[in-house]
Amino acid sequence: MTPHAALRRAALMAVLALSGAVVALATMTPSPEAEASLLQRPVVEPVVLHAADAVLPAPKAYLSEDRFQRGDTLAGLLERLGVAPEDTRRLIHLGALRLLRPGDVVTAEVGSGGDLLRLSYLAARETRMVVERTAEGFRGQEEAAPLRTETVLRAGVIHSSLFGAADAAGIPDSVAMQIADIFAGDVDFHRDLRRGDRFTVLYEQHYVRGREVHAGRVLAAEFVNQGRALRAVHYAAADGGGGYYAPDGSNLRKAFLRSPLEYTRISSGFGMRRHPFQRSWRAHTGIDYAAPAGTRVRAAGDGVVEFAGYKGGYGKVVILRHRGRYSTLYAHLSRFAPGVRRGARVAQGDIVGHVGSTGWATGPHLHYEFQVAGRARNPYAIAMPAGEPVPAAELPAFRLHAEPIAARLELLASPLARLE
Repeated sequence: MTPHAALRRAALMAVLALSGAVVALATMTPSPEAEASLLQRPVVEPVVLHAADAVLPAPKAYLSEDRFQRGDTLAGLLERLGVAPEDTRRLIHLGALRLLRPGDVVTAEVGSGGDLLRLSYLAARETRMVVERTAEGFRGQEEAAPLRTETVLRAGVIHSSLFGAADAAGIPDSVAMQIADIFAGDVDFHRDLRRGDRFTVLYEQHYVRGREVHAGRVLAAEFVNQGRALRAVHYAAADGGGGYYAPDGSNLRKAFLRSPLEYTRISSGFGMRRHPFQRSWRAHTGIDYAAPAGTRVRAAGDGVVEFAGYKGGYGKVVILRHRGRYSTLYAHLSRFAPGVRRGARVAQGDIVGHVGSTGWATGPHLHYEFQVAGRARNPYAIAMPAGEPVPAAELPAFRLHAEPIAARLELLASPLARLE
């Protein structure tokens, strides 16, 4: 074969090879009808299921919770929590569980076989009792409860009493007592309340695991008494002190409380009265408060114990000497508070004794005298000296703290006023 013929033959073979590749490529592309047929054709494949794979493994432990009921037994509670009888027999002798009280909520972590791993409940306001399994047995110890604090804003209207209005508004008694203490220098909660008086309060509420534990401190409050609006904001001073102040920085705390009892009624006022023993009209130089025996008696102001003992018709009596010319007397006590003796210092609100009927008394009550320069005066008829205001250097910081709180009070107080 000549070289020219060989070259022609190689070229022809190359063309044929290229044409075959094109033809093969064309035959790999399906027609539209074939493609539609492929899309509509079902594909069925067998799948093998193993039942064991569909069941979740049993948990190693689980949490359960129950409330200790009145009349309940510890064994009954542990049974409801899923604790095994062997652990129950050991736990009922554990001292840490003897502090349980009706209403306490108990949380238990229990193993799959009923073995108790951990148990806890709130033992006090801010203390949690925890019982854990150890190599030596069960061990109980107290630890700080994980408290969460929120602020609560509520309002109420007086229909009969402060505590009745607080109950109706869902406000704890401890908060109502703080309201009475805050405004005690300006409002006589025994005599000055009127139907339609209203109040707004912002206070702390403490929670443990989402449950209300107890109310905390009042942060701010407004009380409208007979049309007169009083507002107080709590402020902690830079020197570590603090108290409740009006928006202008004046101190809501007076040097003396109007009443040495937290909440009671006056059974005999200041002035002339018929003496219950001598049956003659004589000047009554104090205020008598009817109260159950044992009711706590508070110091009306900061002072020093001048006398604590028995004094004739006064029975058991405490006399306090205060700054300046002031003194106060508390008579007919059943007993003195611990540490109340001559020379001891007391702060306003400290407990000095308890209501009784010692001396010339027809029943349990407190006889209270307020004296200025040795002369008895009616504590409800004189202007009480005020406490120290916010220091001038701290007024800008106080206003910065008080203004947003006062705005929150106003937010709730305004609609309440329109409902009257």
